Order: sequence, then structure tokens, then C-alpha cells
Amino acid sequence: MLVHHRKKNRYEVSMPLTSLIDIVFLLLIYFLLTTNFIVDEGIKIKLPQAKASAPQTQKEITVYVDQDGKAFLENKEVPLGNLFKKLKEMIGGQEDKLVVIKADRSVVINKAVKVMDIAKSAGAGRLCLATEKDF
Repeated sequence: MLVHHRKKNRYEVSMPLTSLIDIVFLLLIYFLLTTNFIVDEGIKIKLPQAKASAPQTQKEITVYVDQDGKAFLENKEVPLGNLFKKLKEMIGGQEDKLVVIKADRSVVINKAVKVMDIAKSAGAGRLCLATEKDF
């Protein structure tokens, strides 16, 4: 008796790429949504925390007050005597210009209020004291 083996057709092994592509896109979207793209300037301050803080979207003038009470404008230390003149130049004639005061949470409140008073007298239409969101 003769036995003939039938040749079996070989199946090609293929990897399903659609599910792999879906996973890669989901990971890409996850990392894009969880990455913080906001770059803060180089002055080290710890902002006070608040539960109802909201991000600002307009271009503003930012004045930093560190824990020693020194004022910084555009990452340059400015003596309080010259701060009025510098702010007056930056504000120009714009009545609704926003000035954001970012004061360290350990600064004496009198120093932050003094900077706010200087900004208001320089012509700032709106003042804002920056906080960071309390998680």
C-alpha cells in the first residue's frame, strides 16, 4: 500500500498592525495631553496656593518679588526706586494693561503690596496677584 502525503499549504504569518497602530496613537495622545508645555522664567519663587486659580491668556507685564523682597522685571533685578519708571515705559498709554505680581509665599506682605502700589501708580489698569493651583 502506497501512502502519499499530501503537501499542506503553508500559511503566511502576519502580524495585525491596526491594533498596534491604535495603541501607538493612544500613547502619543496620552503623553501630549499630560505633558506640561508651559516654561516658567528663571526666578525661583514659590507662589501661594489657591483652589480657584485660572490661567491668564493675555500678554501681561510680570513683576516677580522674591523672598527677600527684591523686585524683578523681565528676569532683571530692579530697585524699587526704578520700578516705577520701568513700568511706566512698559505700560505706555495702555489703560487696560495687565500687571501680574508673582510674589514668593514667604515674602512679607508689605513688600508685595508696595510693588502693587508702584504698578498702580505707574498706570496699570489691572493688577493680578499670581497663585498656583492647590491640588
